[in-house]
Amino acid sequence: MATQRDLTFRQMVDLSFGFLGVQIAYALQSANISRIFATLGADPHQLSFFWILPPLMGMIVQPLIGKWSDRTWTRMGRRKPYLIVGAVIAVLVMLFLPNAGSLHFSTRVLLGLNMAMWFGLFSLIFLDTSINVAMQPFKMMVGDMVNEKQKTTAYSIQSFLCNAGSLLGYLFPIFFTWIGIANEAPEGVVPDSVVYSFYVGAAILILCVLYTFLRVKEMPPKEYAEFHGIKMADQVGHDGEDVMPGHDRASEKGLFKLLVDAPKTFWTVGLVQFFCWAAFLYMWNYTNGAIAVNCWGVDMAVEGAAASAGFQAAGNWVGVLFAIQAVGSILWATVLPRFKNVKTGYVVSLLIGAVGFASVMFLHNQYALFVSYFLIGFAWAAMLALPFTLLTNALEGSPYMGSYLGLFNCTICLPQIVAAATGGLVLRLVGDSQPAMLLMAGIYLVVGAVCVRFIKK
Repeated sequence: MATQRDLTFRQMVDLSFGFLGVQIAYALQSANISRIFATLGADPHQLSFFWILPPLMGMIVQPLIGKWSDRTWTRMGRRKPYLIVGAVIAVLVMLFLPNAGSLHFSTRVLLGLNMAMWFGLFSLIFLDTSINVAMQPFKMMVGDMVNEKQKTTAYSIQSFLCNAGSLLGYLFPIFFTWIGIANEAPEGVVPDSVVYSFYVGAAILILCVLYTFLRVKEMPPKEYAEFHGIKMADQVGHDGEDVMPGHDRASEKGLFKLLVDAPKTFWTVGLVQFFCWAAFLYMWNYTNGAIAVNCWGVDMAVEGAAASAGFQAAGNWVGVLFAIQAVGSILWATVLPRFKNVKTGYVVSLLIGAVGFASVMFLHNQYALFVSYFLIGFAWAAMLALPFTLLTNALEGSPYMGSYLGLFNCTICLPQIVAAATGGLVLRLVGDSQPAMLLMAGIYLVVGAVCVRFIKK
């Protein structure tokens, strides 16, 4: 096995810089989807169902992207072709999604949804799919090109850029409102402050992705094999060189076989992921309604509540709170590498985040919520960095790194699907209280922290 050279700090930043733009798109989606669909006419019990489709598409797309990119080599690179295709599609969808209420669809209702909501729903499917396609290559390139001792640093840089992108995406609506762009619109129409946020986010997304695409040069197959200590497969391309390290036609594994052979770390970290991502699905889904009720006194049971000035003001404030969360994540990401034991850092982060979630239910001052979401950011920073550090270290030397990272994304998507599918039921069990759903999120993080003890490095 060849010496695994160190990357410079600049090289590690270049490797993940496009993640900044991708995360702006993801932040706009996560902070505004409930607001958009509530504006289009969805009631609170329907909102959780709209959140099923994004993780469902992630479960389908990300393992395929991992498997295909493991077998890909082009002049552009191994992971980069998928990166650029996903970014281009995401940009196109971001131009259409926020206009779902402005395209003069008929008022016809199909399966309980008006046509504007159906258009928004299909746009959301394409947006989340394309974001998944663009996002996954960044995680894979760190696994491909960074040695074991630098991975915590590299994923922490990625976490920092991710949260910086979130910070921008979350603040766009309130910034545009501040400079005079309308934050209210006729019933059923998304305000211009949100529409312009998606436009600007789309522009930044493509510029950031192009930067990484042009700056990063992926390893050719032989160099990759030497770097990871993988035997080159007996598979020859047109130029006489091996096409892909570690793969041959006879021994290539399918996704199901890879799951069967997955290291124990895959499953134990996945258990922690289940509770963590269910908690954050509740945050994205119910924060808007929770603070509209607690801080603006909006009665969400009243027809037309989503078109009220209070609900739309709360929608802008969601962006501010999520930005505070991103600040907490950015700062905590600089602390995580200082923990000598990765599992200790994981537990501490999740427990602090649980305190933040639980406190939301009891606070009625919009500024006091800064503390809550700052603490929630600690858990988010750990979730972005530590699971991938633990897993990629366990997979060192495997020719199926991309496939496993794609499959690992199911531990992010499945809990969101379960939480979304059962969200309406849980909401009824807590007395239709959206603030109480944030308390439930805190309980989930505590359970996740307990499950960290099962992880074996």
